[in-house]
Amino acid sequence: MAAVTLNALRSSLLLQKIFLSGCCGFLSKLYCLGTKSCPLGYQNTQCNEIRIMVRFFLFVKVGGFGFLRGCQHGFNYQHKRGLVNVKLKWVKDRGLDAVVTAERDLKAACILISIISSSPQCCLPIYRLSCHRGQLSLPCDLKLSTFIRKFPSVFVESHTFWSGGARVPCFSLTPEAIQLYHEELNVLQQNQMDLINRLQKLLMLTQGWTLPLQTLDQLKWDLGLPYDYQHSVIPHHPDLFSFIRLPDDRVGLKLLSWDEDLAVSQLQKNSARQQKEEDARSGCLAFPVGFTRGFGLKRKCMEWLKEWQTLPYTSPYSDASHLDPRTDVSEKRIVGVFHELLQLTIHKKTERKNVSNLRKPLALPQKFTKVFERHPGIFYISKKCATQTVILREAYDHQQLLQKHPTVDLRERFARLLRKGLLDRSKGLYKKSKGDGVEVDPYVDDIGNNQSSSEEESVNNLFYEYNSDEPDEPRIQL
Repeated sequence: MAAVTLNALRSSLLLQKIFLSGCCGFLSKLYCLGTKSCPLGYQNTQCNEIRIMVRFFLFVKVGGFGFLRGCQHGFNYQHKRGLVNVKLKWVKDRGLDAVVTAERDLKAACILISIISSSPQCCLPIYRLSCHRGQLSLPCDLKLSTFIRKFPSVFVESHTFWSGGARVPCFSLTPEAIQLYHEELNVLQQNQMDLINRLQKLLMLTQGWTLPLQTLDQLKWDLGLPYDYQHSVIPHHPDLFSFIRLPDDRVGLKLLSWDEDLAVSQLQKNSARQQKEEDARSGCLAFPVGFTRGFGLKRKCMEWLKEWQTLPYTSPYSDASHLDPRTDVSEKRIVGVFHELLQLTIHKKTERKNVSNLRKPLALPQKFTKVFERHPGIFYISKKCATQTVILREAYDHQQLLQKHPTVDLRERFARLLRKGLLDRSKGLYKKSKGDGVEVDPYVDDIGNNQSSSEEESVNNLFYEYNSDEPDEPRIQL
């Protein structure tokens, strides 16, 4: 009797030691022992008692063979849902490509309009405009004066003289362009709260609620921010935003307070609007998906996508540090972040290079932009205009933006004015007689008279690299 009691005590102590150490694999091996000798050095009778107690512990306390399977595959759901290696092909979408092509020169022209309008005399020489060339994304082999002369319906050319007698071209705006610019200012004033909310939500997506101004400047066109937002918007909201000095000595914009009402993604809003209560309770929200005609999705990929849509949805405004970046659950969170980021833009699109430097601010893993290729039903990558533009598919019906921001309407009117100038110039409507003392065609350079301006532009080509602190604007004082 004493020997049996001692053996039972040994077995109990052994089980406690095994349980505390958490050696699940050891338990599995111990349970599977057949007639082999016991690895613990006990006699066969003692080993049989241990096997019986282990079996009772596994079934009664833990839940049967599920525990053994858990020992082999792990208890972590994310580990069980590893990142599936699926590669989907890229198929051209002519409608979305046309959206990008239609705005080929719009951004550069609107930036030049803002720069000229903000000058005291609303007229600037070419060498002053060349200082801003890095923000225009123009081809390196295209002269800035040549680009401006393409749109005589927007820009008016005149000349001034240097001390040496050389003529320098200067550019101002046509009355139509000035009128549209003032209408845009009124639209920005009327929708200022919407603009502030979108800027708040963007900063709430980032770590520390902070973004470098250089990164924010690359997104300001897509967000609908005015060109001089650093001076015309931010100083009027000292309770929300503050300029700070970053560790790398750059200037950043910091959000001072968190707004819980804004910490709701557009996908969550759409789900609540469509009354998908079951999805909201389970947290498995699905993204709207649409493919280009003739995409030809394989059955294996369809099954993976269907299963991927049922994974838990992590809000881009919540902490995701606990997610394993090698899992589909983490990938769905990354897709949610970019889905929300594109929803914050007024055109529901942005250039891929604009988000490539958001990895650290958004706490994303390496090669995070691969989600654009892996999910062509959610995002479309247009390769037009010598760049890659990421477009949110659900926001467009062919070429039409479903929900237009008032600023988008103004920009479309600017685009029509630009096209009108191109068309009229091609018809020769802007040709003048030489007796008027004006160039025969403003699109053609007068080599003799504009030699100094050409040299000036070649010097100012050194400003191609982007600089968030413009040389002719007051710097931000911290």
